[in-house]
Amino acid sequence: MANPMGRITRRFRIEGNVQGVNFRHSTREQAQCRGIAGYARNLPDGSVEVLAHGAVQAIEELLRWLQHGPRSARVDRVAELAVEAQPGIESEPRVEPEPAAGAQPMLEPETAFQVR
Repeated sequence: MANPMGRITRRFRIEGNVQGVNFRHSTREQAQCRGIAGYARNLPDGSVEVLAHGAVQAIEELLRWLQHGPRSARVDRVAELAVEAQPGIESEPRVEPEPAAGAQPMLEPETAFQVR
């Protein structure tokens, strides 16, 4: 999803050995240094979901990083998922969409990347 200000929202599912290896927290650091808002959360199947909203170039840089993640992780696959319309996403620094069917809610508030 894109808007006229050159900001986009993309959602990814990262598969591999990505839970219990500091993947979400490392994603938060990578997002914050690029001015990206959104979240990273563990899913029940062992994958990680990332929703990122920011400048096009910043999102592309984050995607390149997600393809390998932190050294302690093993990324087998990064899939892009559909992003449903999110009212106010352009003006809100934090995005908390409804969880996908069967997904757990965001586990820890500090995992959400919030850029102010």
